[in-house]
Amino acid sequence: MDTHVLILAGGLSYEREVSLRSGRRVLDALRAVGVDAALSDADVTLLPRLASERPDAVIIALHGAPGEDGSLRGVLDLCGVPYVGCDARASRLAWDKPSAKAVLRESGIPTPDWVALPHDRFSELGAVAVLDRIVDRLGLPLMVKPAQGGSGLGAAVVRDAAELPAAMVGCFAYNQTALVEQYVPGVDIAVSVVDTGEGPTPLPAVEIVPQNGVYDYAARYTAGLTTWHAPARLEPKVAATVADLAVAAHSALGLRDLSRVDLVVGHDGEVRVLGVNVAPGMTETSLLPLAVGAAGLDLGKLLATLVSHAIERG
Repeated sequence: MDTHVLILAGGLSYEREVSLRSGRRVLDALRAVGVDAALSDADVTLLPRLASERPDAVIIALHGAPGEDGSLRGVLDLCGVPYVGCDARASRLAWDKPSAKAVLRESGIPTPDWVALPHDRFSELGAVAVLDRIVDRLGLPLMVKPAQGGSGLGAAVVRDAAELPAAMVGCFAYNQTALVEQYVPGVDIAVSVVDTGEGPTPLPAVEIVPQNGVYDYAARYTAGLTTWHAPARLEPKVAATVADLAVAAHSALGLRDLSRVDLVVGHDGEVRVLGVNVAPGMTETSLLPLAVGAAGLDLGKLLATLVSHAIERG
């Protein structure tokens, strides 16, 4: 019997357009290897569609909260529909950057020092006093980003204390809690981790070189603003460390099937994990497809294998 896969893309987050591009890429990749696949938005039509057309498995190509905060995965669990990727609990954990960083640190995985600051506390305690303490504690430069969110939205590098208030305001526009962490100058690296049945395996690291030095939303999705090297131009020992830390982060957070781990190789030679994405982008400029290509793999065949494992779990 043919396998029918439903790809969820779109949603109502700030990353809707990126998600639709990811969904179409996944659709084309699966159809190219003979998989019966269809695309659906995650709206009021979804549950009736799951009941009437019941897919054998779902691939979540939603970015932002709809695809990454665990809620949709919980609904799919309620419906008894298998899906590719981690379960709801692990998704919730990875989605909240401060919580994920705490687990990484407890697991002995290096990550830049940080503080999480809700907007209400920021206002109640006095913005100036709080910002002064942050700079005293963490130093400069700093990275300010939403505690929940992706695609570089609301993120900014702060090199001077005078820039910090504006960065916080920009961050709070996307989320009620800001994650402020030490900014580590160095080489930005992404390692995609996949598990096709033999345990979590790192794909070749991808090196990210944005023109303006910051991998923000425009640099991620605008052609010509970023150069990628796959595999990354790393010394063998550093490449091995990067791969090991990516798999360790994937495992520490309880992930499965696939993830993307973002790291930085500092100018000091140390490698640090910045965060983990449980619904990696699949667009023409996304990092997981670049890593798949660098590994000599076919994206459609890889996804079809992950679908098979999801169905077996179901």
